[in-house]
This record gives sequence, C-alpha cells and structure tokens, in this order.
Amino acid sequence: MIEAPDPNTIRRKALARWDNEGGAGPTGPQMQKRPRDVIDSMAAPNDGALVQLHIRVIAIENLMIALLVNATDAQRALACGLAAHIAPRPGSTQHPLTIYAARRMRDMVERAEHLAASEPVRHMALRQQSND
Repeated sequence: MIEAPDPNTIRRKALARWDNEGGAGPTGPQMQKRPRDVIDSMAAPNDGALVQLHIRVIAIENLMIALLVNATDAQRALACGLAAHIAPRPGSTQHPLTIYAARRMRDMVERAEHLAASEPVRHMALRQQSND
C-alpha cells in the first residue's frame, strides 16, 4: 500500500515555491522569467480589461468586508495590525500606494464593524441562526 504524503511536507514544498511563483505547474517549478521579461511580453491592458479588473477588485473588497462582519474582534484587530506593519523592503522608502493600501485595509475593517452593528445585518444573522 502506498503511504499518503504528509500534509506538512506538502505544505512546506508549496510554501517554498511561493516566493518565485514557480510552483503553479503540476510537476513543479515552471521556467523562470525575469520580471522585466514578463512585463515586456504582456500586452498593454485596454479599457475593457481595466474595467473588468476594477469590477473584480470591488467584488473582492465587498466579499472581504462580508467575511470581516462575522470575524471576531481579535481577527479584525489582527487585520488592522497587519496594515500597520506593511513596510517597504529594507533600504526602500515608503511608497504612497503602499500607504494607501494599508489605509484601505483599515477602512475595510471599519466598514465591516459598522455593517456588523447595523440592524439589517443583525436581523439577517438572527434569521440565519433560527434556520440552522
């Protein structure tokens, strides 16, 4: 009988490939390209692609807020804490977009807290509990 691989071993192998994004292939790392080569080979996004990307980002933000509504206080504090720890690589200066991203993370947590305190959401949660 073939023994199933240890989940911790599988997880460590997957995380080891994380930094170089080379683990997407079913048989291991794919051919590595330098970032500039990848960027040069990409077509410039057209207006339609940018609109679709914008729609997806809005959807993901709203899904995250919905998940944060049911998060514990500790989980929401962790999300805000993570935003406070976003920092540039050693030797680099803080980029305005990074600062803005951290601000957006905190804003999403605040929106979730506000939504969790709202009457319609509390009513939905009570109705869901009574159905379970």
